[in-house]
Amino acid sequence: MGFLPWLRTLFPGYFLFLFFMASLTFPAFAQSTTNGNELAALGQRLIKDGFAPEKIQSLLASEEVFFNPEGVSMFFVHSESSLNYDQFLSKTSITNAFQYMETHQETLEQAQKAYGVDKTVITAILLVETRLGTFLGKRTVINTLATMAALTDENLQERIWDAIPEQKKPKKETFLKKVKQRSKWGYEELKALIKYTERENLAPESLKGSYAGAMGISQFMPSNALTLARDGNNDGKINLFDHSDAIFSVASYLKHHGWEPGISRQRQHEVLFRYNHSNYYVDTLMKISDRLKEG
Repeated sequence: MGFLPWLRTLFPGYFLFLFFMASLTFPAFAQSTTNGNELAALGQRLIKDGFAPEKIQSLLASEEVFFNPEGVSMFFVHSESSLNYDQFLSKTSITNAFQYMETHQETLEQAQKAYGVDKTVITAILLVETRLGTFLGKRTVINTLATMAALTDENLQERIWDAIPEQKKPKKETFLKKVKQRSKWGYEELKALIKYTERENLAPESLKGSYAGAMGISQFMPSNALTLARDGNNDGKINLFDHSDAIFSVASYLKHHGWEPGISRQRQHEVLFRYNHSNYYVDTLMKISDRLKEG
């Protein structure tokens, strides 16, 4: 009798225990990326990077967490230039912005004093990002980020490619290049989301956001939520779905990237460009701010 059979005979429950621990730490590691198992390798990667196995197991086993090619496919056909930012300069939009500033006057003024960021600029960002908190996005943030992070697998890349409507498909090489970039980015944002929700005692599967994984009234990515978001109402928590926290977080973000009272218009443009890399977007913010100042 060899050593292992002898040990198995002497301690019959020992190998069952080892098998259980292996399955706990490395679930479905050898399985293929079939429906329902697409995030298994991603789970192993998270565990390897230091996340508690039981936490990752529980999170990825949730029915609310799944690979979502239909939602993420939009990310690879989105064009900033196709968006109609002029809608935010309409009479109705500007009126809503004035009303928002009146409703949240105290918080906006406190944020302006604390961070040196003009309250009209903060309001302009919230107007364009989420229509002042009335349009927050319907996609589950963790599904978006987990799906992007899992795209190191070629089979999963093909499933995203197949989900893109034929008339909107980019060149395949363009798609694959963006997949490589966004998969790495998505993984970092996924890790930040898990850390942020753990710190704030939030259920990550409950957070809804944009097609790109931005969340809250300010549409912060998790990495920014983790490092630059602020507690505006002093309740000891940072909740980007709360107006006070969103207002202070926007001010914190802009100050971090160089906003100062009295900065030149060109410098304002450069700082706002960090929020969304679109000149069209930034020009719209500055026009909204101008109209709010005039009012």
